[in-house]
Parts: sequence; C-alpha cells; structure tokens
Amino acid sequence: MDFVRNFTHFNEDIPWFVEECTLALNVDYRRIFLFLSYLMLFMVGLVENSLVVWINWKRRHSCSRVLFCVLNIGISDLMMVLVMPFFMLEVAIDMVWLWGRFLCKFTYLVYVMNFYSSTFFLAYMTLERYWSLVGPQPYTCGLSERYWRRLMCGGLWMLAVLLTFLENVHVDLVEWDEPGCFMMPDYSYTEWFASISILNLLFQFIGPGAVIITCNVMIARAAATAPDVQGRRDVWLVHVYSLAFVLCWLPYHLVAIFLTVDDLDPYLFSCDTMHAFYFSYTIVQCLSQFHCIANPILYNFLSKSFRNTLINTVLQYVPQEAIDSPVNAAPAEVAPAEKGRRHSISSTTSHSDVNL
Repeated sequence: MDFVRNFTHFNEDIPWFVEECTLALNVDYRRIFLFLSYLMLFMVGLVENSLVVWINWKRRHSCSRVLFCVLNIGISDLMMVLVMPFFMLEVAIDMVWLWGRFLCKFTYLVYVMNFYSSTFFLAYMTLERYWSLVGPQPYTCGLSERYWRRLMCGGLWMLAVLLTFLENVHVDLVEWDEPGCFMMPDYSYTEWFASISILNLLFQFIGPGAVIITCNVMIARAAATAPDVQGRRDVWLVHVYSLAFVLCWLPYHLVAIFLTVDDLDPYLFSCDTMHAFYFSYTIVQCLSQFHCIANPILYNFLSKSFRNTLINTVLQYVPQEAIDSPVNAAPAEVAPAEKGRRHSISSTTSHSDVNL
C-alpha cells in the first residue's frame, strides 16, 4: 500500500500528511523487485527448507538439543515459504487480495508465527550451545531429556502463537476500491499499532538478539583459544551467525520504529521523509524474509554432519546398479574397508562444525 499525500497547504503547525510531497518514487520498479524477490525466496527456500526438515526429521532421535532447535527452525521457515506465493501475487497486482477472508487471516497468521518462532528457536539454540560449552551436563530443571524438549518446544511455539493472535485478531479482508488484507483495529488505531510495534521490537529483535549476540560472542572467545586453524574458522562463522540476524531484521525494525513515531507525533517528520519510509516498508519487510534462505545455509549446509547425512540418504534412493556401474567401480586392489566407505559416509549428531 502506498501512503502518498498531496495537499497544497503547509505550515509548521499542521502534520506532514497535508504537506505537498515532492519526492518521486517509482512504484512499478518496487513492484517488480518485490515480485522477483518473493519468487526467488519461494523457489530457493522451498528446496532448502524441505531438505532441512527431511534430513533432520530422520535425525530427530539424536540427543543433540541443537539439532532439535534446527528442526523447529526449518519447520517454521518452511511454513513461511509455503504461503509466500500469496504475497508474491499480492504485490504483483498492487496489494489487491483475491483469495478470500480465510486465506487472508491464515497467511498473516503463518507470517507472524514465523516472525516470532524462528527467532525464538534461534535464540534458544544459541543459548544451548553456550550452555554446552560452560557446563558438563545439559540443563533440564530436574526433568528427563524427553520431557524437557517437549516443554521447551511447546512453550516456545505457544508463546509465538499467543503473540501472533494479538495481531491476527484484527486482520481482516477490507473492501475499498479493491479488496485488501490488512490489520485494522476497530478502535484506538494509533495506540494499537504503537503497542504492536513495541511488542515486535522487544520479543522478536531486542530480546532474542541480545541472547544471540551475547552467547555468540562468548562462544567465539572460547573458539579463539583453540590452537588449530579450525578454531579460527569457527570464530569467523560464529560472528556470521550474529551478523546474519542483524542484517535480516534491523532494517525492518528501524523503519517500523520511524512509522510508529510518526503515528504518535505526525508533526515530527516531513512529507518526503514519511513517503520514503512508507515506500521502503514493504521492501524491508520482504528483505527480512531472506532469513528463510540464510538459516538453512548457516545452520545446516555448512555442517559436515548434515552434508554427510544428506549424501547417505540420497544414496539410499540411487539404484545399486548405478553405484556398481563400471564407471564408478573401484580398482580390484582396493581394500574391502575402503570400498565400504564409498557407500556410507559416517555421520554424527552435531549441528555444525562448531563443536565446542
């Protein structure tokens, strides 16, 4: 939705939306960019997250809590990717919603649920990796490992659902010139949007971000003391985890903060400034979804354990004749133990090569 105001009278005692905007921004270019971005996110994210859920589901009985978190992140991101075609088509037809009230509320619910749940499990995973570094035994509050996982999984998903319903209850199909899917509170419009923005900032960015960055810094310090080259690689990779989180979510929350400040004080910014913020909101919202592509790469495909399990799983579906063909046949003098390694690559339960 474009919030462009074009009125002719302006003075310092009236808000920006009765000022004449002079900033010209190309809406058509934005529409093309958003369509192509969502298309790429859908195609790449669907392949990546399907593989992540498939492979990690096979390893779900592992004792690794990190693997448990990675699986839940993959499920959350896969849900988001599956509803992405609706957003892709919505931006292509200029924010017109053609799929009815149920899909309006359902797709928004999935979007906001992923908004929270993937970040919650990412923060919990980072915390678990730090706990495994400083303590010899995993922390369970006296519960068995099985019940502790159920408690954490159910608790984080329920918190995400609760925060989602605070927004989704006011999402509906709005009929103006064309139908649109929007969050429209029935009363206290400004106060409601300000409250939602603050909740988003605290529960999705500041809180989880503080856990992720702090724990990653401590893990990187420990990895820096490792005498081998692999330890120095681990330091670099841990910082990439934090950087990816900030790059995905900081632009979105910065723009959301400025829009909230404008709602509370419409006299503060000029018309051109707010036009630029409203124009960029859908762009940074789209860019934040690149975590659906980044998470599988950082927490799965960079892992030697995951790659080995993926190769072994794929080999199970390759016909034995193709494996034993003359092209792939081993020399006769190769030892039997060496032959066996061609058909099975050892796998572990660790989530990445950063094992501290």
